[in-house]
Amino acid sequence: MVAFFVFMASFPSLMAPYIPTEINAKAVLEPPSLEHLMGTDYLGRDIFSRVVYGARTAIVVAILAVSISLAVGVSLSLIAGYYGGALDRILTFAMDSLYAFPGLVLAILIIVMLGPSLITMSAAMAFWYIPTYYRVMRSEILSVKQKTFVEAAIASGAKDRFIILMYILPNAISSIITLATLNIADVIIGTATIGFLGLGVPPPTPDWGSDLSVGYTFMPSGKWWLMTFPGMMAILAALGFNLCGEGVAEILNPEVTEK
Repeated sequence: MVAFFVFMASFPSLMAPYIPTEINAKAVLEPPSLEHLMGTDYLGRDIFSRVVYGARTAIVVAILAVSISLAVGVSLSLIAGYYGGALDRILTFAMDSLYAFPGLVLAILIIVMLGPSLITMSAAMAFWYIPTYYRVMRSEILSVKQKTFVEAAIASGAKDRFIILMYILPNAISSIITLATLNIADVIIGTATIGFLGLGVPPPTPDWGSDLSVGYTFMPSGKWWLMTFPGMMAILAALGFNLCGEGVAEILNPEVTEK
């Protein structure tokens, strides 16, 4: 499932039969057919083509957001967890305060202040997950730092950078890899939610959330396909990454699976 959506996002032109932004006044609100597999919207645009190109928006935002939040959260946690002291207390207090704030509301505020765009959405979603990576990674670092091999490296006079990169990070990163895979699914749903609220990428760029919002207005009149297919794709993409995350967790932590 993950491979399918990544391929769809990477090579949409190979799958989409029409240009997703092309308006066709002769094919307005047509139901699914052989010519238009998922029907057309109120402007005559092919929904299947918009769904295919919309995968690029969802996957790009998800990967960018998770990459940024992972890099920032892990970097801060390595510094705070290893050195401790006042810096650790200040960073932990800041992250706990940020974590207590509703993530989706925080992302919406950032997008409203900076304006809707692909980069803004990625940054807003990344800001949402930085405290999560910080908290998880910091607890792992505090545990690994007490191990005998780390104490031996410190006693032997190894540099802090070498100890952090060669001893602590490799032994604390496994839980973060699993979390990152699961967070991609969360970001996909969050991106669709923000798009549904009208704060996603500017139209006419294909976006599952924006198409969901448009389709919602036509549901009372029986035009079910406008909302069904974008929503179904968002759910399937999130499900695929969730299952992938569970698989990664089983591989990295086989003792948990055996129990």
